[in-house]
Amino acid sequence: MLEVRGLQKVYEGAGRRVEAVRDLTFTLEPGELACLVGPSGCGKTTLLKCLAGLLAPSAGDVLLGGHKVTAPPPGMALVFQEYGRSLYPWLRVRDNVELPLRQKKEMSRQRRRELVERSLAEVGLTHAHDAYPWQLSGGMQQRVAIARAIAYEPEVLLMDEPFAAVDAQTRADLEDLVRRVWQDLGVTVLFVTHDIDEAVYLGQRVLVLSNSPTVVQEQLTIDLPDERDQLTTRADPRFTAFRTRIYEQIQAAKVAKA
Repeated sequence: MLEVRGLQKVYEGAGRRVEAVRDLTFTLEPGELACLVGPSGCGKTTLLKCLAGLLAPSAGDVLLGGHKVTAPPPGMALVFQEYGRSLYPWLRVRDNVELPLRQKKEMSRQRRRELVERSLAEVGLTHAHDAYPWQLSGGMQQRVAIARAIAYEPEVLLMDEPFAAVDAQTRADLEDLVRRVWQDLGVTVLFVTHDIDEAVYLGQRVLVLSNSPTVVQEQLTIDLPDERDQLTTRADPRFTAFRTRIYEQIQAAKVAKA
């Protein structure tokens, strides 16, 4: 579904050359939920912008369904970390969710309404259609952002540390929400996070990045049960083993950089 081949990103200017991403290669299978972790400042957001067609790579290719990504592709949606800046405060919840659908000129108004209703129900916000984002809690605002993304019916959903700004309990609820949406809709998800426990809890696979300039340092298949919950899954000895292995890899990347 998503293929990254030899991706490199170099920033140049003012007499400086900074290689942020170096020779990244990996694939996502259709319907897979993969998480991406790495040391702080390793280039996770740069990589995500390249995948989304928001930033041109210096070398290498990103392919979505076999087609090269050179601009934001219609089969992809992105959920940002800063939900407060990604929603329009003067639009009601239903209008925020519907907005990207208006770009699909062939789609009828009735179909747009159906998708808005379905996506808001999927994230548990059927009661909030007429609210403005500023009237909602941070967790509810991020649910609106997720609803907007899934209403677009993407083939691939990219999520850039979307729960970093919410409290621990809300974060746990949103993690379960992502897994439920992924299972219900069968969408391919790449979830970027700095939280190792979150990556292990969510993912079928975890890609561990090196320090900058970034490469894929290790890939781990997370063979925990498909049905997960915050208590049982996190108490599983395999969960602890995966978390320890990923932490070791990230610490090794920091030492190698130093």
